[in-house]
This record gives sequence, structure tokens and C-alpha cells, in this order.
Amino acid sequence: MKLSTTLLLSTLSLATSAAFAAEPIIGLITKTDTNPFFVKMKEGAQAEAKKAGAKLMSAAGKKDGDTASQITALENMAAAGAKTILITSTGDAIIPTVKKVQAKGVQVIALDSPFDGADALFATDNYKAGVLIGQYAKAALGAKPAKIAMLDLFPGHPVGAQRHNGFMTGFGLKANDAKSNELSSTAETVCAGDTDGNQAKGQTAMENCLQKNPDINVVYTINEPAAAGAYNALKKAGKEKGVIIVSVDGGCQGIKDTAAGVITATSQQYPLKMASMGVAAGVEYAKSGKKASGYVDTGVTLIAAKTVAGVDSKDTKVGMDLCWGNK
Repeated sequence: MKLSTTLLLSTLSLATSAAFAAEPIIGLITKTDTNPFFVKMKEGAQAEAKKAGAKLMSAAGKKDGDTASQITALENMAAAGAKTILITSTGDAIIPTVKKVQAKGVQVIALDSPFDGADALFATDNYKAGVLIGQYAKAALGAKPAKIAMLDLFPGHPVGAQRHNGFMTGFGLKANDAKSNELSSTAETVCAGDTDGNQAKGQTAMENCLQKNPDINVVYTINEPAAAGAYNALKKAGKEKGVIIVSVDGGCQGIKDTAAGVITATSQQYPLKMASMGVAAGVEYAKSGKKASGYVDTGVTLIAAKTVAGVDSKDTKVGMDLCWGNK
């Protein structure tokens, strides 16, 4: 009996040790695996997971708006033992599945893109990011009448709406507040088009806008790939000079484009920081059972090659030093 008890205690001890030694599993689901923003986010998650002794699972949609792939990834990661899943939501269709995995004890943290029901959100203040580039564009344009092209993400997405409406507010135009997912429009916004955040669609949208109004002098873009596409369209039409192109992201290529005059100014955000903070929160949950909560602002900085009066910005050297968490 003594021997059996000893063996039992020994087995229990080994099992307990194994449980504590097991590395926590953390999932990361991004909108795509091709956009440089999400590539950098994955790098940040991988680095933090390695440092913290966690196992990282990753998945992505085929394109922005691919909720089906994100739903499948949520289900697969929860079944594989992930206790925290970090996700850049591509649409509210994921919410019922999020609730299902949360009911099984999985912590779900939103990165970059908010959605109802997430345990916490680590993200840029996207409305502020829009306000900053709106203020810059207004000051850079001066007294000229504004003829603005709005190159958006797609209708109904909170990040797209916040940046769009924030830009308009910063420019001094009437716009919805940060809580609205509706895109504002005024007489000054002479054209709008959806880009899905990619360069090819950004170029097409800009070409369509130039056909509608060849005298556009300000271009708002949802992100830097869309901005590069807009510039290509303007250059092809011989209209790249004198047009103000503003954007959001602050990736290393975007900062190079800003230094080269492709982009006039951009609001820099920090995806590597979002991801590393999310992984750290996942490790903490695995260790203590304490979930993350609320909104954590991961910062935004206006980067421009040229300063304009009354608008605080940093130069492209600072932008390159900081691009997406280099330092």
C-alpha cells in the first residue's frame, strides 16, 4: 500500500510539473499574411512568444474581409488548446464564434480592429491618426479650395470609418464622431472609392476619381499601399506634382515613400507593439488566470518630410528609426 501511495504521489507530481512546464499556446489571426503591417505584427508576436516561452499559432484571411477564414482559424486554434487568441478582425461575422470560444475559457484580444465582445483591445487611436493627417493636409493646402479624393477600405469597417471621419474632422469638415461606422461626405470630398487597402485597387480607385474630377488636389488614403497606388495613377496622368497624399501606417516602405515625395504625410502606428503586448497578456492569463481588459492605446506619430506651421510632426529619419517597432 505504501509503495502504491508513493507511486501515485510521484505520478501526480510529475503530471503537475508537466502542466506547469507546458508552454502556453497563443493564437494570432490577421486579416492577411501579405500586407506588410500584418507581417510585422506576426514578427512581433513571434519574438515575444519566443522570449516568454510560449507557442504561437498563426493564421490569416485570404484578403481583407475574409471572415470565413478567420472563423475557421478561431475554431481550430481553440480546439488545439490555445487559451488566448489575438485577432485583427475583418468583420463582425466573427463575433458569434468569438463568443463560443470565450465560453470555453479562451481569452480573445482584438489587435488594431475593434469589435464587440473582445476581452481587450490593443490598437492605434485610428480617429486620432485620421485627425493628424487631416490637420496636416489642411495646413499644407493653404487657402486653395479643397477637392478631395477619399480612398477608403470598404464600407462599415470601424478602422476605415475612424480614419476617414478623423481625417475630415482634422481638415475642418463636418464629420461623424469616432463611434460611427458611417463614412461622412461633404461638397469638398469630390470622389470616393474602396481599395481594400491594397495598391492595385488604390490605383484603380484613383484613376476613376481622376476621370470624375481631374483637378483633385488632396488624396486621403486608408493605408500606404493604397497611397502608392494613388500616386501611380496620378503620375500616369501627369498630375503627381502639387497633389497632397496623406495616409496611415508608418511602415518602413511608407516612410521611404514619404521621404521620396510619394506620400506627403502619414500617421505612424506600431503593430509590433500591439502584437507583443497581446502575447504578453496571453502568457499572463496562462500563468495567473487574469484576463486583459479595456482599451490600450499603442500610440501614433505624424511623420512628414516637410513641416507645416501649426502642426506637430516628426521627420522621416525619426520615422525610419521607429517604423513599426524597429526601436
